Amino acid sequence: MTSSANIYVDDGSYNKLLSYLMGLDQPQLEEFKICLQSSQLLLGNFQQIPWANLKAIDPTNLLCLLSEYFSERQIWEVTLSIFDNMNLTSQCTEVRAMMNELAQTQGSQDPSQEEPEVPEEEKDHRRRYRERMKAKILMMWDNIPWPEDHIYLRNVTEKEHEGLKSLLYPNRTGAQPQTIVLEGLAGVGKTTLAMKVVLHWAEGFLFHQRFSYVFFISCHKVRDMKDTTLAGLLSWDWPDSQAPIEALMSRPESLLFVIDGFEEMDVPSTLDESPPCKDWYQQLPVNRILFYLLKKELVPLATLLITTKEYRTTDLKKLLLNPWFVQIVGFTEGDREEYFIRYFCDQNKAKKILHWVRKNESLFHFCSAPMVCWTVCSCLKRQMARNPHFQLSTQTTTSLYVYFFSSLLDTAEVSLSDQSWPDQWRALCSLAAEGMWFWKFTFKEGPQTQDLEAPVIGSLLRLNILRKVSDCEDCVTFTHQSFQVFLGAMFYVLRGVRGSIGGPPKHQEMKVLLNDALADTNFYWNQMALFFFGLLKRNLAEELEDTLRCKMSPRTTDELLEWADELESYDLVSSCFEFLHFFECLYETREENFVRQILSHLLEADVDIFGSLQLQVCSFCLKHCQRLSKLRLSVSSAIPQTELTFNLETLETRPHFKIRQWQDVCSVFSNGNLTELDFSNSKLNAFSMKKLCYELRNPRCKLQKLTCKSITPVRILKELVLVLYGNHRLTHLNLSSNNLGIPVSTMIFKTLRHSACNIQYLCLEKCNLSAASYQDLALYLTSTQRTSRLCLGFNPLRDEGVRLLCASLTHRECALERLVLWFCQLGTSSCKYLSDALLKNKSLTHLNLRKNNLRDEGVKFLCKALSHPDCSLQNLDLSDCSFTAEGCQELANALQHNCNMKILDIGSNDIQDDGVKHLCEVLKHPKCALNTLGLEKCNLTPACCQYLSSVLRSSKSLFNLNLLGNDLEPRGVSTLWKALKKSTCKLQKLG
Repeated sequence: MTSSANIYVDDGSYNKLLSYLMGLDQPQLEEFKICLQSSQLLLGNFQQIPWANLKAIDPTNLLCLLSEYFSERQIWEVTLSIFDNMNLTSQCTEVRAMMNELAQTQGSQDPSQEEPEVPEEEKDHRRRYRERMKAKILMMWDNIPWPEDHIYLRNVTEKEHEGLKSLLYPNRTGAQPQTIVLEGLAGVGKTTLAMKVVLHWAEGFLFHQRFSYVFFISCHKVRDMKDTTLAGLLSWDWPDSQAPIEALMSRPESLLFVIDGFEEMDVPSTLDESPPCKDWYQQLPVNRILFYLLKKELVPLATLLITTKEYRTTDLKKLLLNPWFVQIVGFTEGDREEYFIRYFCDQNKAKKILHWVRKNESLFHFCSAPMVCWTVCSCLKRQMARNPHFQLSTQTTTSLYVYFFSSLLDTAEVSLSDQSWPDQWRALCSLAAEGMWFWKFTFKEGPQTQDLEAPVIGSLLRLNILRKVSDCEDCVTFTHQSFQVFLGAMFYVLRGVRGSIGGPPKHQEMKVLLNDALADTNFYWNQMALFFFGLLKRNLAEELEDTLRCKMSPRTTDELLEWADELESYDLVSSCFEFLHFFECLYETREENFVRQILSHLLEADVDIFGSLQLQVCSFCLKHCQRLSKLRLSVSSAIPQTELTFNLETLETRPHFKIRQWQDVCSVFSNGNLTELDFSNSKLNAFSMKKLCYELRNPRCKLQKLTCKSITPVRILKELVLVLYGNHRLTHLNLSSNNLGIPVSTMIFKTLRHSACNIQYLCLEKCNLSAASYQDLALYLTSTQRTSRLCLGFNPLRDEGVRLLCASLTHRECALERLVLWFCQLGTSSCKYLSDALLKNKSLTHLNLRKNNLRDEGVKFLCKALSHPDCSLQNLDLSDCSFTAEGCQELANALQHNCNMKILDIGSNDIQDDGVKHLCEVLKHPKCALNTLGLEKCNLTPACCQYLSSVLRSSKSLFNLNLLGNDLEPRGVSTLWKALKKSTCKLQKLG
C-alpha cells in the first residue's frame, strides 16, 4: 500500500465522503465494514484492516481509519467497489461523478514534486508562521538550563535526521501513521525529539510538503488556562494573533498537532458521557479541546504527534484511534559508557564505576536519561573527592540522591536563617508530593509556590534543583522528575502530620501511596516508594538532618509496621502484589531489624529471580520471612556459582560466591511454617538444585506441597530423591510439563515406593511418559496405599499404557480415588480395560477422560461397569470424547442401575436433542442421584428444553446444569424459565 495521493481530499471531498458513510443505516454500515475484510472487493492490492479496529467504529472514525491504510484515491476506489457490491446504485453514480470531477480539477500529482500551488496570501501566512515557530522552538531550546559540567554526547546528525523522517512517513506495513505517540522515561528526549520535528519543518528540511501548518501545544502550559475555542487556541502562536482558520479547515489532512507532555493532563471522568465536538468555535476548557483532538472528533484527518511518560500510556490508549507507539530510549548502553568515561576522564575508573551501576539494574535503567547520568556522576565524583574512605559497594540509589543534595547545599550560598530552613524544606517537599498526586510537574511561581520564599527559589534555580520553564512565563519545574520524586518521598519521612493534598493526614497518604505502588501495581509510584524506604536508613536520615536542619519523624517506622500488619488480611498472590518491588524497597533500607519486623507479617510470596539484583534482594529478604507459608519462586536465569566483582578502591578483581545468596534464599524453607513451595519455570544447575533439596531435607522443614513444573534442565530433578526419600511430611508432588525420560522417572518412582514416603497427590501431566515409565508407575501404585490422586493428562498413554495402569487399579493395595487421563490418546480398547478395573476397584470415585476419542463404542464398554450397582464411581468427565446420542442412550441405561454417580460432564459431544431426551428419562427417576450435569456445546436446540424442563420440575437431586454454548433461542429459554419458577425445582446453578 502507498501513502501517495492522486486526489487530495479537500474540505468538500472529505465532507462528501463522510456524508456517504453517514448516510448508511446501521445494517448497511456493518455490511460496509464486513466488505472491508474481502480481498476481492479491495481489488486485491490493498492491505486488509484488522476486524478488531473496525468492529465498533463510527462513520467519522471509519474515514480516519481508511486514511491510515489507503491513499486518498484508494479510499474513493474502495468505497465505489463496496457500494457496487452492496447494490447502492445511486451512491455509485455519485461517487463516480465525484471521482471524475476531482481528477479533472486536481489533475495527476507526483508527491515527490513541489506542493500544489497556493495563493500568495496563504504563502505569506505560512512563511511568517514558520518563522514564528522557528523562533519559538529556538528560544525554548536556549532557555533550557544544563549544569556546567554536563557532558554533551551528540548533536543533530544525518542518522538522527533519518530517524525523524521515519516518525511521520509510512511505517513498515505501508500505512500512513495518523497518530504517533512518543513514550519513554522522564528526561530521555521525547520533548526534544518533538521540538526537532517542529524545527525541521519550520526550516524546510522535513515534512514541508506534507504539512502546511504544525502546532506545538505544551500540556503544562494550557493545563490551567481558561476556556477557549480550538480556533482561539491555534491563534496563540500566530504572528498577528489571527490564524487563517478557514484555510486550516479546508485542508485538515495537512495539519500536524504536536501535543507535548500528556502526563500532565487530567482525563475527566465524564469524558465518555460528553457529546461529540466537531466545532472549531465551541467554547470549552482547554483540556477538553485536547481530548477531542486526541479522540479524532475535532479535525479527524489531522496528524497527531504526542509525547508521554510510560506510566500514562494506558490512559492515552483509551482515547486514541489506532495509535503508533514509538519507544524513546534515551542514552543507549554505549552512550552511558561514553558519558561516564568522558565525565571521570579516566577510562579504567569509569568502567569500574559503571560496572557497579549496572548491577543496580533500576539505577542503570534510569541512567538512560542524561540528567540522571549527570546526577550519579557528579555525586560520586564529589563523594570520592571529599571522603577517601568512600565505599561504592555500600551505596544505594537513595544514598546517591541524599549525598547529591547534601553536597549541593554544603557549597550553596543561601541567606536563610537556621530557623527558616525546616519550614522551607517541608514546603518544597510538600510541593513535590502534591505535584505527584495530581500529575503536576510544572508550578506557577506565586500561587502554587507561595510557601517558598523568593531567595529559596532563586537558590534552587542556581543549584539546578529547579529550572525555569521556557514556554510558560513565571513557571518552574524540577530539573528532572527524579528530583521531584525524591523530595516527594522525603516529605513522608519529615516530622509533621499534615498531608500534602490537604485531606487525610500524612501517614494515610503514605499508605495509599504504598498500596498503589505494590498492591495495585501502579508503576508511577515505584521510584517514590523505593526512595521512601531508602530514607529510613539511619545514616541517611542523620545526613539529611545535619544538612537540611530538618527533623525526621520518629513515627514513620511504626506507621509502616501498621501498614504491613494489614497485609495479612489480603490474598496477595491473587491480587498480583508486587513482591519483588517490595523486596527491592526493603533492601534499599539495609536495616535488617526493621526488615525482619515488616516481613513477619508476610504469609505468602511470589518472586521471579531473573538477574543479580533479584537474587540479591531475595537473599536479603526471604531469610527474614519467618511466618511465610506459601512461596512461588521462579529462577529465570541459572545462578552462577561464582562471579568476579570489582573492588573500586584497589581496582582489583576478587571472587564473590553467589551461592551464599542462594543459600539465604533457600533458608526460608526451614522457617518451620512453609508448607507450599512452587519453583516452576526455573533454570537451575545441579549445585543450586542440591542446595535447594538439602534445605528441604532439613528437619525444621514442614513442606507439604511441592510443585516443580517446567524445570530446566530436566535431569536435575533426580536431586529430588534427597527430598522424597523417607519424607513423611510431603503429601503433594507436581512434576508436570517436564519431559522426564526413563532415568528420571525410574528414580522418582523407585523412591516413592519407600515405606516412609507419604505422597497422596501425584501430578505428572504433560511429562511424555514412556511405556517403561508406566510399568514403574504401575509397580508404585501396587506397592502403596497412600496415593489417592493421580493426574496423567496430556501424556501419550494410549491403550497399552492404560492396560498397565488398569492392572494396578485392580490390585488390593491400590487406594487411588481420583484418576485424571484427559487427552491421553485413548480409544475404544482403553475403555475395555477401564471397565474391567472399575468393576473390581472399590476406591476410585473420580475419573476424568476428557478429550479422548472414545466414541459410542468406548462409552458402551464403560457403561458395562457403570451399570453395576457396586460401581463406586461418583464423578465422570466424558466431555469432548466424540460420541453421539447413541452413547447417551448407553449412559442413561447405566444410570438406571447406578445410585452412586453424582457428577457427569458430557459437554462438547454431538449428542443433540435425542441424547438429552435419553438422559432426561432417567434423570426423572426418583433413585437417580445425579446432582451436576454438563451439556456445554452439545448442539442442542429449543426442542430439548421441553425434556429438561420436565426434569427440573421433578428432580430432587439436580442442583447444577451447564447449557452454555447451545443455541436455545428465546423460546427455549422461556420454557426453562417457567420450570425454574416452580417451587419443586431444586436447581441452584444454571450455566
